[in-house]
Amino acid sequence: MPRFSVSSSGTSRPPTSTCRPRTSRPRTATSAAGGGAQQVVCAVTESRGVSAIIGLCFVNTTTGECVLSEICDTQTYVRTMQKLTVFDPTEILVSPAAVAPPKSTLLSIIEDYVPGAMITEVPRRYFNEWTGHDYIQQLAFPDEVASIKIAISGKFYAASAAAAALKHIEVSYIRFAPHSLRIKYQGSEGSMLIDFSTVHSLEFIQNLQNPKSTDCLFGLLNNTLTAMGARLLRASILQPLTDLSTLNARLDAVEEFTQHEEMFSQARQALKPILDMDRLLTALITMPVKPSLKHSEQAINNIIILKQSLSSIAPVYDSLSPARSWLLVSIRNLCESDRVEPVQNLITSIINEDVAFSKSPLDLRNQRCYAVKSGVNGLLDVARQVYKEVTEDVHQLVEDMSKEYDLPLELKYETGRGYYLRLPASEIEDRPLPPIFVNMVKRKKIVEFSALEMLKCNARIGDSLAEVVLMSDNSVQQLVEDIRKEIPTLYRVAEGIAVLDMLLSFAQLCTIQDYVRPEFADTLALKAGRHPIREKIHRDRFVPNDVYASQQSRFQIITGCNMAGKSTYLRSIALTAVIAQIGSFVPAQYASFPITRRLFARVSMDDGIEANASTFASEMRETAFILGNVGRGSLVIMDELGRGTGTRDGLALAVAVCEALIESRALVWFATHFKDLARILARRAGVVNLHLRVQMEDKNTMTMLYKVTDGAAEDKNYGLTLARLVGLPQSVLDRATAVSEMLVGRLERNKRKSEAINLARRRNLVLTLKETLIRARDGNMGEGALRAWLSRLQDEFVNRMAAWDAEDMRAPMTTTEDDEGSEQVDIGGKKMEDIIEIDSDESDDDGNQADDCY
Repeated sequence: MPRFSVSSSGTSRPPTSTCRPRTSRPRTATSAAGGGAQQVVCAVTESRGVSAIIGLCFVNTTTGECVLSEICDTQTYVRTMQKLTVFDPTEILVSPAAVAPPKSTLLSIIEDYVPGAMITEVPRRYFNEWTGHDYIQQLAFPDEVASIKIAISGKFYAASAAAAALKHIEVSYIRFAPHSLRIKYQGSEGSMLIDFSTVHSLEFIQNLQNPKSTDCLFGLLNNTLTAMGARLLRASILQPLTDLSTLNARLDAVEEFTQHEEMFSQARQALKPILDMDRLLTALITMPVKPSLKHSEQAINNIIILKQSLSSIAPVYDSLSPARSWLLVSIRNLCESDRVEPVQNLITSIINEDVAFSKSPLDLRNQRCYAVKSGVNGLLDVARQVYKEVTEDVHQLVEDMSKEYDLPLELKYETGRGYYLRLPASEIEDRPLPPIFVNMVKRKKIVEFSALEMLKCNARIGDSLAEVVLMSDNSVQQLVEDIRKEIPTLYRVAEGIAVLDMLLSFAQLCTIQDYVRPEFADTLALKAGRHPIREKIHRDRFVPNDVYASQQSRFQIITGCNMAGKSTYLRSIALTAVIAQIGSFVPAQYASFPITRRLFARVSMDDGIEANASTFASEMRETAFILGNVGRGSLVIMDELGRGTGTRDGLALAVAVCEALIESRALVWFATHFKDLARILARRAGVVNLHLRVQMEDKNTMTMLYKVTDGAAEDKNYGLTLARLVGLPQSVLDRATAVSEMLVGRLERNKRKSEAINLARRRNLVLTLKETLIRARDGNMGEGALRAWLSRLQDEFVNRMAAWDAEDMRAPMTTTEDDEGSEQVDIGGKKMEDIIEIDSDESDDDGNQADDCY
């Protein structure tokens, strides 16, 4: 665990040196999914009682969004950690009570789950419920204040967290304009619960081998065209929906796009020019603590960008004119001209109509200079004239110097340098550069430099441009103030665009892949289901499989040799369920799902989630977490549980965990190498045995078919065959084969011996019962006493028979490692007892194996 450190919030910005090393969770997903790095401040407060009530407030200062939550959590804080995973905060605010001493359990868990975030200790007085209500009254959209207050009524911890987060941001970073912040209350209900370990191991947001790769679930689904759509997609993957009506609304929209290709193409085309409206609107509602020239320049840029973005809304509305599904009609209504025209009219009253945003620094500077209409301010027009004249002087200067020195001078511009000159290096190979030119820098085949007169012109241009910006600022700031009144409407438009972009991304995937609309029912059924990420990589070579699970077949044991495809099969089920519950079509020919409310995955990974934990300790910790939170409505996949310890202990743990999961009534897929597990649990209600088929034509040929088939896998020495195929030395293979044959022989002998002993015991018990009944018949016991005695005799007989049946089921759990006696078998000059340690004390009086697992 990284060393904990905190900073104290005061009147100045907190130092950044307290940020802990990012040990196990690279923070690249947010950037990839949101169009650049985001600043997310999170305040956390906790109740003092036995029950864990957590108050959370997330404020994204990049997108202008504030989300409040109050969660009744477990002692493992699973729902709190899910929220932190979704919002990925860059700074977490805690009260002094959480820090020391001793440090709270919640804070310790947060350090493990969010290692890249800066932990900041803020004064306890920041966490004030009534201050939180005051902030909501001041900053929320006017028409949403009442509903938000109703939502957080009685939620002391959520309101307290809001107060701390907004106070800290106000003191340390920025101030929000009144009634301009998107504030929402979001509980833990209504979404699928997914812990960070599952997100990580199933590669929801990031590929495990290469964090920059798009071979992850987000990379597969992300065909979005806007930053807002990408952010919404990421959030949807991390907290899939559980509301059936919302899911069907999304699926209806995706289906309509797949059936109307022209509408789909036009809508995609209409989204391409739209910039990040969330960031833009946030820039308009924030007010710096100290205004500056740079802020004034950025304000003009923001207005220019907003002007261009609003002009792109009308094509979106037009593209959705044929829409019939409820969700698409709602988005179309959000894009009506009546919603954006008031803002467009405000902009055109101040800003020139031909002004447009440009990525070129020089063009953007010119657009900024001439943004405000002429005649609004006489002094502004004079300053523009000066700027124009000095700029013309620069061009004339370059022309004159080119003629005077007979050089093909090229005029260039950079924001930090201003105007400068460029020349091919070949022009001065035979002669030196005239002394009038200064600051020469050679870059490969070109030479860059300036001239004293040009430096003077740059200074004059800077002064005149500063005057233009400052004189434009009054008009622009008044315009921004007027636009802020329409910010709630613009945010709703941006949210509609984000949803549309995500739906189009889902539809785009359907056009390039064979995906089908899922149904929602009580059973999970997939016909020709596929792993979405592996299919993308392997394309036509991927083998699909059917899946079926209900309460009568809720626990499915998957066996098979290494590389048969067990892990891929398990992961495909979980990934497909998540895809369905974000409202997308899924990779199958037919798909039906129950609503999954909790998803758990304990699967093999190349590297452990915790840097210094052993494999066994890590998997036991994850298993304990699953058992503590699993229940009906959960979907669980477990891969090779017990692989990190000995065979006997691993099998015993696997049996115990399986029995607990069966009782939970969750849908479980359990892949294992313990071949006896399938037989031990075969008679349990709800258990199904499956295996991945492997074709072996001879001992040197092995073909993985990757097809799931009923029943447990046959024991055909797949491991030895694989070892032979990869070129293990022949002497080692011969030795391994001999040991394997000997072990199989001993196992068969013990099995036959055990069966004979068990049969003899049963016959002996029946004969004893017969003799006892004869004696009772010939005795003189009264009717009442005889009836009671016979009842006890019956119970004893049934119990002993049942105990022997259970012993028969448990027998394989010990014959794989232990055996009776110390029979000596000569293999290659060595006795068997030299190869395998045998403990003769583990045999019982009847010659049967002692049961070490029960």
